[in-house]
Amino acid sequence: MPYINIQVTDERVTVAQKKKLIEGATRLVVDVLDKDPASTFVVIDEVSTDNWGIGYDMVTDLRSGKQ
Repeated sequence: MPYINIQVTDERVTVAQKKKLIEGATRLVVDVLDKDPASTFVVIDEVSTDNWGIGYDMVTDLRSGKQ
């Protein structure tokens, strides 16, 4: 029973994009590990850019040029 957790920043990820992520991640596990798609779980977490950092900087600041 694979569990796939995808974390992205909450910057307007559409429902269509999420569906593609779920389908693609499931397809990868089916193709590579020969797992049953019916028992493969995919969870997408959208993280505020205030809660995501790269190096010393908050992504919110990086996106706005405030670093």
